[in-house]
Amino acid sequence: MTTAANVKVDPFTLEIVKDSMIATGDEMFYALARTSMSPIIYEVLDYASGLTDSKGQLLTQGNGVTGFIGMLTFMVKQTLKKFGGENQLKPGDIVIINDPYGGGGSHLSDVGLVMPIFHEGEIVAFSANKAHWTEVGGKDPGSFSNDATEIFQEGLQFPCVKLFDEGKLNQPLVDIIESNVRFPDLSLGDLWAQVAALRTGEKRIRELCEKYGKEIVLVSIDHLLDHGEQMARKELAKLPKGTFHAESYIDDDGFGNGPFKIQVKVTVTDEKFICDFRGSHPQVPGPINCSYTALVSAVRTIFLAITNPSQDVNDGVFRPLEIITDPKSVLAAERPSPVSIYWESMLAGADLIWQALAPELPERLSAGHLLSVCAVILAGNHHETDEPFLIVEPSVGGWGAAKGQDGARGQFCIGDGETYNVPIEVAETRYGVMIDEYSLRTDGAGAGEYIGGSGVTRSYRAMTDNQMVSATFGRNKFVPWGTNGGEDGSPNEFIIEKANGEVDGPFGIYPRYPLNKGDVVKLMTATGGGFGNPEDRPAEQIALDVKNGYITVEQAKEKFGVIINEKTFTVEGVTELRGKR
Repeated sequence: MTTAANVKVDPFTLEIVKDSMIATGDEMFYALARTSMSPIIYEVLDYASGLTDSKGQLLTQGNGVTGFIGMLTFMVKQTLKKFGGENQLKPGDIVIINDPYGGGGSHLSDVGLVMPIFHEGEIVAFSANKAHWTEVGGKDPGSFSNDATEIFQEGLQFPCVKLFDEGKLNQPLVDIIESNVRFPDLSLGDLWAQVAALRTGEKRIRELCEKYGKEIVLVSIDHLLDHGEQMARKELAKLPKGTFHAESYIDDDGFGNGPFKIQVKVTVTDEKFICDFRGSHPQVPGPINCSYTALVSAVRTIFLAITNPSQDVNDGVFRPLEIITDPKSVLAAERPSPVSIYWESMLAGADLIWQALAPELPERLSAGHLLSVCAVILAGNHHETDEPFLIVEPSVGGWGAAKGQDGARGQFCIGDGETYNVPIEVAETRYGVMIDEYSLRTDGAGAGEYIGGSGVTRSYRAMTDNQMVSATFGRNKFVPWGTNGGEDGSPNEFIIEKANGEVDGPFGIYPRYPLNKGDVVKLMTATGGGFGNPEDRPAEQIALDVKNGYITVEQAKEKFGVIINEKTFTVEGVTELRGKR
């Protein structure tokens, strides 16, 4: 095997090749979105795409969801573990994998593809991506069942097998997929989009090797990883040193069991950022368990937020990071534990680190936010075409306030990142529903000198009989936490408003609630936690909050002790509450 240890490269060429690889990750990302078939990919952006080196170390990644940071690495390493023998991987091979436990997995719906990139007979890199398929089979439409009791109920498992062998398609595998998913056109269409993105990455890396030579590309890869480490260590040196603790609870597992205690000890030194989750609850019967690889991605996300949020992601960045868990815990589940709604534990792990360090880093870390993906699956038949439809999407909510700023309103949780909802116009055209309401939720929670960001209310009205909705709204019992004297936020929850006037709920997790024509599922996400004493918020700002619709006149009086004229939105006075906190 060729080594690049002694190759001398001028710094300008190093930077050009490094930035070319980063640009390749972005190009792969857009190629997948533009050729996919499912709204959850081309609208919501629930996928990731990127490159690793020949050892599986992440080089560059285009992300829709932050929850996939790190998963490509584990996918490639699992591929190398299985096919690492001589000549087992060949040009034109593409491996398919969605193993939640050891193969860079989250849940079965997130399907990964891995492609070795060869130059002059040697693997120089891997092209990889992971995308949420609308369907991978299983017992429920949408596949990620919130009442599964074992992995076998959650859909097809792809245990790191070849989809393409030296460029030849494994057609029987495609036939199996087509026969086991409810919407084969969507799932297979997304599969081909992923293949197109992989081949885009392969083309660009081979072009770099042909233009600059393989040795220079390999040196640039080492430079990219070392540069990432240098940037991370520079920021690590600025952090407060010591050991910081936090503990919290996951509401329940979908079967009424719980709450489940989780805890972390974060140790920050000049060389290491160590997150020790030992002592957290063992894996549970319901599907809120997350695998170790999922936890790693969540911890990487908060590590980036603490150190350098704008940094290009590669494995060098995470060399100072160490993550310790107990085997078979709710944060490191093992086969055959169900993991369909894994994000409830995965993101709770990140939230622990957030909560432990927020008092130490008020300029970087806010109070608590909605945390849960608040995922919704709604299925039935379209009112005009009578064709089956399936809605699969996350929900936005409120983020916590921070030093010097109010919380962000109507944003996705930390695990989703900069993704999107399906637009109302698209939803009402493609699906058998009407969107009655999509508005900020005015519940008055998260009071503080800086107020928590508002959650939202989104209402789907069924346009046909025999529809069903499954929703997973974690952080339903343990609400977003306030900090520095700020009040806690509100819960994620949903209710069913039936056509006959009955109201059922509120719920946190509910599988397959039946809906008939005219019934409404009303989804309400959390308002984030507040920062600072509410009485320190200027009265004039509270008047503006009322005018903007963030709080009501009554809430201004009750929470802040300020009396607002409901017609002119001016301050009329303060109550005895103000000044006595």
